[in-house]
Amino acid sequence: MRRLAAFAMCTCVAFPLHAQDDAPTDPDAPAQDASPAPADQPQEPAPRSARAPVPLVPEGATWDSFHGQLSAQKYSPLTEITAENVGRLEKVWEVHTGDVSDGSGDLPTSVWSATPVYANETLYLGTPFYRIFALDPATGEERWTYDSGTPLEAMTQPALKNRGVAYWEAEEPAEGEPCQKIVYLGTMNAQLHAVDADTGALCEEFGDGGVLDVNQWNDTNDRWPLSLLQPPTVTGDQLIIGWAGKDWASAEAPPGTVFSVDARTGELGWTVNFIPEEMRPQTGTANVWTAMSVDEELGLAYLPVSSPSPNYWGGNRKEEIPLATSVTAVDLQTGEVEWSYQIVHHDIWDYDTNSAPTLMDITVDGEEIPALMQASKMGFLFVLNRETGEPVWPIEEREVPAGDIASEYYAPTQPFPTRPAPLLDQSEKPGVWWAADLVSLGGCSRLVEDGTYRGMYTPPTTDAPGTLAFPDSAGGVQWGGVAFDPESQTAIMNTSRILQVIQLVPRGEYEEVATGSGNKTGFSPQEGAPYGMQLFTALNWLGMPCWEPPYGELVAIDMTTGEQKWRRPIGASQKFGFYMPESMGSPTIGGPAVTAGGVIFIGSTMDAKVRAYDLETGEELWEDTVMAPAVANPAVYEHEGRQYVAFVAGGNTIIKDQLGDQVAVYALPEDD
Repeated sequence: MRRLAAFAMCTCVAFPLHAQDDAPTDPDAPAQDASPAPADQPQEPAPRSARAPVPLVPEGATWDSFHGQLSAQKYSPLTEITAENVGRLEKVWEVHTGDVSDGSGDLPTSVWSATPVYANETLYLGTPFYRIFALDPATGEERWTYDSGTPLEAMTQPALKNRGVAYWEAEEPAEGEPCQKIVYLGTMNAQLHAVDADTGALCEEFGDGGVLDVNQWNDTNDRWPLSLLQPPTVTGDQLIIGWAGKDWASAEAPPGTVFSVDARTGELGWTVNFIPEEMRPQTGTANVWTAMSVDEELGLAYLPVSSPSPNYWGGNRKEEIPLATSVTAVDLQTGEVEWSYQIVHHDIWDYDTNSAPTLMDITVDGEEIPALMQASKMGFLFVLNRETGEPVWPIEEREVPAGDIASEYYAPTQPFPTRPAPLLDQSEKPGVWWAADLVSLGGCSRLVEDGTYRGMYTPPTTDAPGTLAFPDSAGGVQWGGVAFDPESQTAIMNTSRILQVIQLVPRGEYEEVATGSGNKTGFSPQEGAPYGMQLFTALNWLGMPCWEPPYGELVAIDMTTGEQKWRRPIGASQKFGFYMPESMGSPTIGGPAVTAGGVIFIGSTMDAKVRAYDLETGEELWEDTVMAPAVANPAVYEHEGRQYVAFVAGGNTIIKDQLGDQVAVYALPEDD
């Protein structure tokens, strides 16, 4: 029997979850809501494909989704490129899409984090101008493009943003019929476009003439569109759709909902809501804005659920929301919640569950375990049995500090995994970097000394200069997630060490002091709450980090023991033309890929380089410079017998004002 692992504010309890109608009615029991479709929509379960389940580990080279495979392992069984020859890798083609903006003209800044998708013997990409490019995988020659005609406005985000496209094909394509293979592109204004993968023409039977308006289901706290920045998850003949909102803006926001629709028609099958119905009018989000993973053999989708609104004050949501900031498993056919594990109780730190959990079969103490690893912004790695939701290694509820805001509720405990060890020490303030402190004439020391810090879960405060957030909401492991090599049972992830400062500003003062905001920094209103907020990274006047390095690392973990195999700084921090030593590392956005050739590929760093590392030792084996930081996961694919590695170099102003529109593809020389 599958189980619901539910975690109240100070307990860890697992109990059976029966059919929805027989769910526990105890008021202290966790709320769960697999809501039926609206009355004007079909209420039948989404169709379950009769096709054979997709295996957890690909039998052949597969990179037809955001994380390569539905398991989110980001693993390729290809062996042409190895640790011995990767140093000979060369760029064999590049394409510039033209879809880039630095924000200096009429268009907002662009952020491009799209993983290339290889399917149908074609490389497909979505762009931040909401176009699709279909390219020859060997040469980059354009086969077709599709322009969605979406208004280029920053409706919910501080920048134009896109993480790529999704691909579906019929199990037995009907010869001569259109749209037997479909590419899907989501837009910031909540429109999902479906186009024929061979021609780029709209699929007329999908939605309304080829476009599904997901915003038609935005019926509570409709303050902004349900932005489709992450491509949907394709499993069988259904699409599972999450959405992105507007962070830090409002206490009342659209409540988090995931939709399952028919891949051919866009008809709604089921929905899952993560906030109890009676609480939805007063709060919102707790949505899934990032990628998801699927185990088709178990019939489960794994949903990384974000925090409720507003992010840094929770006085409007003191009641339990057990599915918020969680990893939640739902039945693929019905959307029923099978189990859920909450990784942060009463989240007031914007510690969204921000990446797809990586599914892996591991051997622990001689026992074969169907597991998943959920990485987190906190630098914790939660390892659970993906069938039951139960921890593989103990996870302890530990006391955490309370704050001084009278209208707030503070969870007395938080879950702390005992293994693997945290990726960074959150128990005390990070040390001050002497060079930045010297340049600031002691300003860095004063900031760190005066900031409030009693461990990682120190609540936000109104006291100046504010609470030190370490790790912050951009630190730990970001949405690129964890890669996994099934042969050696090694998990690989990149992590950032970033110190930020958060201060709550009483509503009466906020309008007087708020001076605007940038990409995840500055002032944000939290409208409807008694406090706005200010957030800034702890930099000196020259932009140097006030805290000690390393600022980013690459880490490998032996999943048979939970112990670290190796860790090393990754990349070089760079600003104003000055590169810090690579021993200090760089903050990172985007994640790694790993191959059976024993090679890890990753971009993600400030210095706009793409790199290869030895899986066994962590040694850097190869690097090349691209147009901008490659803040997208790489793709590894085989076309006509040759192995390629593709990087999108689009940049992200969160780490650096260097943007690009480049697709750079590498292979070994043909004479190798």
